[in-house]
Amino acid sequence: METITPGLSAEIETLVTEADTAAKRGSGLVPVYSTPALVGLMEAAAVQVLKGHLPAGQTSVGTRIDIQHQAATPVGMRVRARAELITIEGRKLTFRIEAWDEVEKVGEAVHERFLVDESRFILRTQAKIKNG
Repeated sequence: METITPGLSAEIETLVTEADTAAKRGSGLVPVYSTPALVGLMEAAAVQVLKGHLPAGQTSVGTRIDIQHQAATPVGMRVRARAELITIEGRKLTFRIEAWDEVEKVGEAVHERFLVDESRFILRTQAKIKNG
């Protein structure tokens, strides 16, 4: 395990399929890469930054994302997202994320994640079933 420090980054890529479109995801009516799919790719890039850097039993959970989806991407084109850890404030991690398709920049975001004890987080969440 390495130390978590600002400047760590990771990049991931996906191929846009019909299942990723706004029409299929219910976020619009057009057959282009949906904002929900882009959000998922961006979050996954941030998670990738932390791989190999967290102690055993610790994970991160997304708590905020401020996204601009700037351009449409058709089915069959690749989209890549690059996340960079920019600040650490206690357990809060903030990432800057940019995404591009094969032609242009398609989005950017600021994303926050919190470090949590995985087992305690799951137990607390499951307690909602009993108490709800």
